[in-house]
Amino acid sequence: MSVSQGKSSQGNGARGGSTDPRVAIVYGSPSDTQTMSKAGATLERFGVAYEEVSLSAHRAPRTLAEYVGKLRAREIQVVIAGAGLAAALPGAVAALTTLPVIGVPISGGALDGMDSMLAIAQMPPGVPVATVGLNNSTNAAILAIQILALGDPDLGLKLATFKDEFEQAAADSLADVAAAATAAARA
Repeated sequence: MSVSQGKSSQGNGARGGSTDPRVAIVYGSPSDTQTMSKAGATLERFGVAYEEVSLSAHRAPRTLAEYVGKLRAREIQVVIAGAGLAAALPGAVAALTTLPVIGVPISGGALDGMDSMLAIAQMPPGVPVATVGLNNSTNAAILAIQILALGDPDLGLKLATFKDEFEQAAADSLADVAAAATAAARA
């Protein structure tokens, strides 16, 4: 098991600016780090503490079960699990906990990620995994933040501001197009 130690305001190993991690980011292979790091960057933007762990559901099933079994006691509230190819990790995590699990299918292999997307999305009844788009750990982090914001009004305000920024960017872009069209019509 590889637990990434990050910076926090208290220096306890959590990343994202708080003392204790609220989100666990788990992925099946160190080669998935680049894809999954976008989730961590997004959580950091919102000041949400997290931890990263590289654990294979196939190569270390007992270690995975032990790790997942301790998440709730450690007050982790959401798990983001990324995997490629057979993509067993998100489902294995979901089978071992009642915490919300968000699956990130990672591209690779002969089917370039379609196999992992289907494996994560097609979970049996009673073992749900929320699935985001291929390689889209950013959306997984936003979904985790939305879940956390249900019980955290300050985080909810940050999320509303974030979404308002999208709206403002669209309005600004539309204004730029209108100004360019007006200038072109006068020329």
